[in-house]
Amino acid sequence: MPGYEVFGKEERQAIDDLFEINGGIVFAHGFDGLRKGVYRVREFERAFAQRLGIPYAQAVSSGSAALKVALKAMGVKRGDEVITQAFTFVATVEAILEVGAVPVIVDIDETLNMCPRCLENAISSKTKVVLPVHMMGAPAAMDEIMMISQKNNLLVLEDTAQACGGTYKGNYLGAIGHMGTFSFDAGKVMITGEGGMVTTRDMDYYRRARAYHDHGHEYRPDVGRGQEGALMPGFNYRMTELQGAVGLVQLSKLDMILERQRTNKKKLMAAFRGLPLQFRKILDPEGELGDTIVFFLKSKEQAIAFVQELTEAGLGTKNLPDALRWHFARHWQHIFSEYGIYEQSWRSQWKITEDLLERAVALPVMVYMTDERISQIAETVTRIAEKTK
Repeated sequence: MPGYEVFGKEERQAIDDLFEINGGIVFAHGFDGLRKGVYRVREFERAFAQRLGIPYAQAVSSGSAALKVALKAMGVKRGDEVITQAFTFVATVEAILEVGAVPVIVDIDETLNMCPRCLENAISSKTKVVLPVHMMGAPAAMDEIMMISQKNNLLVLEDTAQACGGTYKGNYLGAIGHMGTFSFDAGKVMITGEGGMVTTRDMDYYRRARAYHDHGHEYRPDVGRGQEGALMPGFNYRMTELQGAVGLVQLSKLDMILERQRTNKKKLMAAFRGLPLQFRKILDPEGELGDTIVFFLKSKEQAIAFVQELTEAGLGTKNLPDALRWHFARHWQHIFSEYGIYEQSWRSQWKITEDLLERAVALPVMVYMTDERISQIAETVTRIAEKTK
């Protein structure tokens, strides 16, 4: 995820300009008489919403905060069930628990995203929200997920932390469900150091998200800040003007990031054609980010050996379950014991997910890759793969 690759003089200049124009007012709200009309967070929100073709975007302090803010905006309460997947960053489940709900964790399929059949089997009378995660830059099966959710009168919240800018059948990820969330931390497609975004087409969800992220402030333009009253209880998940300024610059680079990644991935995939490898199923090749190539070996042992040879050849890669311990439910015992869920069953749960991740190898695709580097990767992978026949 390459936001850090393109972080440079333009971002530094945006921060310098903020101090030059208004003396460095970094709080996103108030100080109207001093800030000379400069509201970088608001500009970032408008630009992000416009990019997705939706009316509302609310910037927050992190992708983790975005999940909690969205769940609160959707009215999720204690005892409600939220269905999500076993392969995701731990924050997805943490946010569900933070709002008092119960996470129902289902397996993934060959897309490495939520298995629609597993989703349908997990729905109960307590289910309120379905929370698919677009993992490693590729879209989940949103047609099926939306159909199942609509049939059962459920809300859909897309966790788009790892797929900013991606699309599914022409529609932006994070703008298909009732709400979407994004992350801009140091390892994401766009970075603001830390930061996140909540997106929706629904004005009521937006009003609640905006209020909750700022201690419940109602945001009435006819009265000053602090005089408007509270729409609901809330907390502080505000983004600063520094992050907003950087986010605007990074958003302007997003098309370039995606174009380069997709081009580099296509070159590598062309070189891999005919190899005895099972590649990850991508539901919309034109819509994925192109930042990762994932393939499966026949066994966990083969995958570990493959990674070892790649590492010895100087290529950055990872065997998924070992490198992404924070991204697989089997490793969240500290959460299960604290909240009294899956205490007895976690060792035997999510066998399909475990099998897929244990046999998977992930190759990162960068923005800046020379043809020489692409050839080196292709030759090395080909040499090792030929030995697995």
